[in-house]
Amino acid sequence: MRSLIRVLVSAFALWLTTLIVGGSGDQGVWIVPINADQYGHLVTLLLVALAFGLVNGTLGKIVRFVSIPLYILTLGLFGLIVNGIMFAVVAWLSDLAGFGLALGGFWWGVLAALVMSVLSGIMNGLLGTNRKRDRDR
Repeated sequence: MRSLIRVLVSAFALWLTTLIVGGSGDQGVWIVPINADQYGHLVTLLLVALAFGLVNGTLGKIVRFVSIPLYILTLGLFGLIVNGIMFAVVAWLSDLAGFGLALGGFWWGVLAALVMSVLSGIMNGLLGTNRKRDRDR
């Protein structure tokens, strides 16, 4: 149940991110829906949020482990670049599928990753999905 809520929070944060960072033309971050009906945009957001979870859970852990020296050297600021890379990977994967996330460039991805991280953190904190479960109860 908690994983489902986290995917829904990510989808909502992604939608807000596209509203905040979305630009005009080929600039910014935007969503390319599956089809033009009323639920196409919502299904696309959910699929892209699920892709974010899968990419961050697999490739993200590997990239973060390999780049530990750069994290130390930059005092953690390299995390923004890694999150931008993960954003670009999800955009590339969704482009292969023909729908999903579209980026206007790498730095738009870094900005979108920053905005999405802040929004997801706030929403997960409000909903309590980041707390560890009490196993003693």
